[in-house]
Amino acid sequence: MSQLVRAKGDRTVSVVLPALDEESTVGAVVASVRPLLGSLVDELLVVDSGSTDRTRAVAEAAGARVAHRDAILPDVAPRPGKGEVLWRSLAATTGDLVVFLDSDLVDPDPAFVPHLLGPLLTAHGVHLVKGFYRRPLRLETEEAGTGGGRVTELLARPLLSALRPDLSDIIQPLGGEYAATREFLTAVPFAAGYGVEIGLLLDAHSRYGLSGLAQVNLGVRKHRNRSLLQLGVMARQILGTALTRCGIPAAASPFTQFVQVSGEWLPDRTDVLVADRPPMAAILD
Repeated sequence: MSQLVRAKGDRTVSVVLPALDEESTVGAVVASVRPLLGSLVDELLVVDSGSTDRTRAVAEAAGARVAHRDAILPDVAPRPGKGEVLWRSLAATTGDLVVFLDSDLVDPDPAFVPHLLGPLLTAHGVHLVKGFYRRPLRLETEEAGTGGGRVTELLARPLLSALRPDLSDIIQPLGGEYAATREFLTAVPFAAGYGVEIGLLLDAHSRYGLSGLAQVNLGVRKHRNRSLLQLGVMARQILGTALTRCGIPAAASPFTQFVQVSGEWLPDRTDVLVADRPPMAAILD
């Protein structure tokens, strides 16, 4: 830790946690970062995107500054989704380096932030650091040792192999634990919703090549697993962003899934937003 603090020099670090109804986990995630404030970390921000539970109160009690999504850039009408929250967080923080951590982590490791910052602080030319980990699949009555990251294995990894094979060795392309330079983050668009991670990965690769990327082992990541219907919507958004970044137009049509109700298969259609927010540098200039 002391070596990282020395390597940090006069650079500043912001840690951002996007949160939506995460009262059961956000406090522990904040608590895992709080001891680093004043040394390796300069600010810790939870961005609440409209929680209806006690997320804000729990995060504040644990020691984080909390900002509501709508209060950041109030003249810009908000959009739903994770990408929107991360994009707005750039206007509410000042760190030269920014670390993003999901708020739904279970048993978060205090070493996550130091590990993610390591390559940015010690290696020349790195602009994006992705965390990788083993992801257990939490079932209703038990926890399987592996099997989490289903969208990664069934969509993201095959997609990158086909469209951007240089990125085939990125272990967790969709992981929510990563760090980047403000220089990079403010210079690129942010994809809507769940497309944000793959969008940033593809943009970093386009701008800096493989030498601008790094990945670090974070051990085990436990979080809330989603239903297949939820993962389907997530996958559609990620697919749209990836295709667009690779120069392939993606239709903006509603995404249709089917649910069985009283023996009938009924269509369930979801509007999936794929539009980007512009680079933050253009907004703040």
